Parts: sequence; C-alpha cells; structure tokens
Amino acid sequence: MLTIAVDAMGGDYAPGSEVEGAIRAARTLDVRVILVGKEDVLRRELALHEDWRSLPIEIHHASEQVTMADSAAKSVRLKRDSSIRVASRLVREGVAQGMVSAGNTGAVMVTAKMVMGTIPGVDRPALASAFPTLKGHPAVMVDVGANVDCSPNMLAQFAVMGEIYSRVIFRTASPRVGLLSIGEEAHKGNDLTRLAFPLLQSLPINFAGNVEGRDVYTGAVDVIVCDGFIGNVALKVSEGLVDVIKHMLKESLEATITRKVGYILSKAGFADFKKRVDYSEYGGAPLLGVKGVCIICHGRSNANAIKNAIRVAAEFAGGQINRRIEEELAAWSTSRSAARAD
Repeated sequence: MLTIAVDAMGGDYAPGSEVEGAIRAARTLDVRVILVGKEDVLRRELALHEDWRSLPIEIHHASEQVTMADSAAKSVRLKRDSSIRVASRLVREGVAQGMVSAGNTGAVMVTAKMVMGTIPGVDRPALASAFPTLKGHPAVMVDVGANVDCSPNMLAQFAVMGEIYSRVIFRTASPRVGLLSIGEEAHKGNDLTRLAFPLLQSLPINFAGNVEGRDVYTGAVDVIVCDGFIGNVALKVSEGLVDVIKHMLKESLEATITRKVGYILSKAGFADFKKRVDYSEYGGAPLLGVKGVCIICHGRSNANAIKNAIRVAAEFAGGQINRRIEEELAAWSTSRSAARAD
C-alpha cells in the first residue's frame, strides 16, 4: 500500500476539503494517507466523520501554516515546520511516496525543489496540467507556471517529462507531442520556439511539430510544450472561459426549455458537460522533475479534487515516472554527446 502525505492546511477550504478528500481516497483507493497539519484542528475535523478510525489515515503534526499571502521565499526560510515542508520531508525520507497540496503554489514548488531535490538531467521542475479535448482524451500541457523564462533545453526536458506522464497516467500508447507556437511551420514563433524545435525533433518521442492555441482542445496532440508564462496564461484563460460557458449555458437552458421532459434531458446533458470540464476530475498538476511525487491542486479544490489528486500521486509513484524520466533524459544526453563527437 502506497502512502501519500496531504498538506491539510493549505487550500481555501482547508482542512475540510483535505480531510474529506483523504477519507474518500482511503475508502476507495488502495492508499494510506497522512494528514499533515495542526493536530488539534485535524482531530476536530476528523471527528465529524464517524468511520475515519477504521481507515488507513493518520495525523502528522506540523505547527505552522503557509498562507496564500506569504511569499514563497520567506515561507521556506522562516516557516520551517510548515505543513508544506513537513509533507515534503516525509516524501524525502521515504515515509510517504508522494505529497498533495492545495496551498500556496509558489511555496509548494520552492519547498519541494529544495527539500526533495531535482532529478539528474532536469534543469528546473515544471508543472503539468491536463486539458479536456474533443476526442475525450486529456492533453497534457507543460509548463503551466513553474518557469516564466525557459531555455530551449528546458523545453526539450519538458517534452520528455510530459510524454512519460501522458503515457503512464493517461495510458496513451504513443503520445503525440507538439510545441506551442503561432504557426505550424518550423520557422514560426519566437527565438525560444525556433531553437527548441530541432531539439524536440532529436528526442526519442513522437514529435508532431508546432501546434497553435486553437489545437489545445482539439486532441490533435497529447502533450503540449511551452514556457511557464504562456502556459499559465493559457490555463487561466481556459479556467475563466469554462466558468463563463457554464454560466451562459445554464442561463440559456433555463430560459428556453418549456417542456418538463426536455428540461430533465437538458439538465442531464448539462451535468455531463460540467463533469467533462471539471478540474476536480483531474485532481491537480504534478510538479515534474523533482526527486519525489508532488501534486499541486487548485486553491479552491473540493474533496473530490483532493481525492483524485491522491489517486494521481499514487499512480505517479506506482508508475515509477521519476525513474523513467531520469533514464530517458540520460539516454538523450548520451546520444547528443555522441552526435557532437562525430
């Protein structure tokens, strides 16, 4: 049974969502959960759930909490017993095989990188996020905010990490990898994308070339590579657009449907639509490239999102994604060195 540490003090609805999500995961998944945070607070929250003592759940005390207002650098330096840091330490020490946090994203990224370290061959860890597509199979975008400024070599590393993640977690047989740009032609884009293009071509992956923003949701590719600035803008625009569409669609359905049968059918269709675009179904974004499993959730994560983040963390650890990333980056580095020597 894999063990996942959950930062129970980080999200907007903590510790309620974290505790309920952990209970749901412990009930339905083959995992053990360690709730990290202030013990008295967590015990009070757990007491609201009668059956929690029969589940593989335990508490690990952490006396401090990182808030959304804290700066990442200061929180790492000054709050050495924060729930984020303690959860990261449990992973580093092998007590847990992964961690989940809906807390301050910057603080989680900095802490995980500092406490766990990075995989050999990775310049900087990157955040990967799943996007729904018309083909019904999620597309993985890397990076969605960890690195605002990137080098071409980093984009090549993102491609390898994203390809492995898609293959293991979403069971894509041979993921098609695209480089996000402003045109399909290799010469289109800025200096970064033009220099990254031949590097991605040299990788042992199914590189599909450049893709444009309109391809994010079509399912044309399974992995989309970009720098963290572009990726974060795409992510936030997408979140806002989904909220607007859900609101407008609900208004239109309620305004135009007059027959009861049609209303019931439309409600069912609307519920299916919401499920397809619901971020909580994907759990959270893995921080690829750290020496451990770290899943970062949306600050507004509900219990379902936390449960699914725990599931993803367990699948990530069970699939030995980090070992595969290290091996494939090492093989690519060796082949590049040999090519230069020739």
